[in-house]
Amino acid sequence: MKRLLGILMIIVLAGMAGMSFAEGPAAPSTAAEQVAPAPKIDTGDTAWVLISTALVMLMTPGLALFYGGMVRRKNVLGTIMQSFVALGVITIVWVLYGYSMSFGPDIGHVIGSLEWAGLKGVGLEPNPDYAATIPHQAFMIFQMMFAVITPALITGAFAERFKFSTYLVFLILWATFVYFPLAHWVWGVGGWIRNLGALDFAGGLVVHISSGVSALAAAIFVGKRKGLGKEPMLPHNVTMTFLGAALLWFGWFGFNGGSAVASGALATSAFVVTHIATAAAALSWMMAEWSHRGKPTALGAASGAVAGLVAITPASGFVGPISSIIIGLVAGALCYMAVNLKTKLGYDDSLDAVGVHGVGGTWGAVATGLFASKAINPAGNDGLFFGNASLLTSQFISIGAAWAYSFVVTLILLKALDATMGLRVDAQSEFVGLDHALHGESGYTS
Repeated sequence: MKRLLGILMIIVLAGMAGMSFAEGPAAPSTAAEQVAPAPKIDTGDTAWVLISTALVMLMTPGLALFYGGMVRRKNVLGTIMQSFVALGVITIVWVLYGYSMSFGPDIGHVIGSLEWAGLKGVGLEPNPDYAATIPHQAFMIFQMMFAVITPALITGAFAERFKFSTYLVFLILWATFVYFPLAHWVWGVGGWIRNLGALDFAGGLVVHISSGVSALAAAIFVGKRKGLGKEPMLPHNVTMTFLGAALLWFGWFGFNGGSAVASGALATSAFVVTHIATAAAALSWMMAEWSHRGKPTALGAASGAVAGLVAITPASGFVGPISSIIIGLVAGALCYMAVNLKTKLGYDDSLDAVGVHGVGGTWGAVATGLFASKAINPAGNDGLFFGNASLLTSQFISIGAAWAYSFVVTLILLKALDATMGLRVDAQSEFVGLDHALHGESGYTS
């Protein structure tokens, strides 16, 4: 435990040591610089990104409700807390050093330097690399909301059995050693996956593959819930889960549309295909379940919608409406099959984070390599079905790297935490429920 905290303190102190508290801009070195006009902020773009930021922030409470409804009633608050507390923890870490590690000046194509630690140099003027028409801080806080929700997604794999104190440390370590490097690889200027030419518009690799694969590592290492297969573990409140799914669908318009970082045609296109793919996936999951089990369920429709949202995320800024229908239809059926496969494979992914986010994110990254079109986004590339097989190759390389890195590093972190703090609550606490055992409260009074 002391070693883990020591690592965190070194990172924070290194970033703080690089901060400058001097006020005022540096003097220009040439006459040309003295007369050069300041970058112009577009108020429409800024308004859209700030609204999108609020929409993405709402997704984390939406996830809390989505997950909270699927657990047993004795664990509803403990499950909601795991998502909600990420808003606090990751926000502070992001400001201190996370944004700098993710988007700061490149070091060796693998990580950002701590030059922007404490948001030094991240002000209200546009940054030409990331935010040419909006304040740099607007881009920073938009990306913060992605960093917040991603580790919260992992909690679906170990719901109802993970220690809250350990989870708080896991949040910091996982963000530091998995999310921030991967975000830099894919989105940071100089990142090696970005240089490779792989496309990830809004987080198929960075958000969904990373969380889904890490969820697989967690489900395997943490182990199954006590009594699984011997006693019923049905969702206690599907109505709550449905509300959470609706909030996720709503917020995802900011997630994908806001990733255009401008309020124009590209944001519109991403917005439109996000909705279409989600609708197709909800129907696809429902029909697959209806055919397989004989009845369509509300939980299945909600899960299918989330699978569609996941799958369209990396492709949303690069594909058109017809392609998005195909992506959604495949996502719904594929993720339904993946969720049902966990029983045969023998791991307890409590809330299907692996099947929805890991498999859905992987399909979305592959689909980007198939359906991407420069007619939709000239800054992107054409995929296989538009005459360019090389993009698909880049996508597969990036997928393999994200899978391997996320799984291995997450497993190392879990092993270290298990040896120092312990991962699971004791058997009595698991029997009583996390709400009472860990938080001293109950989600319901009767």
